[in-house]
Amino acid sequence: MTSLFREIPYNDPLKVAEQKATIDHAIAENKDRPGSVMLVLNEVQGKIGHVSPSMQAYIARKLNVPMGQVHGVVTFYSFFKTRPRGKHTIKFCLGTACYVAGVPQLIEKAKQMLNIELGQTTPDGQITLEECRCVGACSQAPVVVVDEEVQGRLRPNKFPQIIKRVQS
Repeated sequence: MTSLFREIPYNDPLKVAEQKATIDHAIAENKDRPGSVMLVLNEVQGKIGHVSPSMQAYIARKLNVPMGQVHGVVTFYSFFKTRPRGKHTIKFCLGTACYVAGVPQLIEKAKQMLNIELGQTTPDGQITLEECRCVGACSQAPVVVVDEEVQGRLRPNKFPQIIKRVQS
């Protein structure tokens, strides 16, 4: 745990006074409440957008709980992210209908165009690629969710238009 405190990246929220104050406030408000770990993590995720490994270690230390407990919560719930997300997110539905209808080809096209993998963000911080489970639009398969907007019946040859629209 101590090695995480020595290796805090320069852009980590713990190094940004305003964001560190947000973390400290969440801890102060919830440290004595039942379920404090989940409460703090949820508030931090909601306000900062992610909970980095160094933030997890800091929260564990301040709440006086094992690092494994904090990390376990972060990795168990898919809501929590450990890295900042891009300004825009493109989520690929991996439900059965979308998978069979060709979402793997859409994923490959996006990875090729953006030169990143699923779960990564473009170097300019603009686009994050993610996978998600069924979004309930099976009749529109394959489905991609772009910033909360469902895009259906997509084909790899039309997908570059979506990427270009998001980038502009």
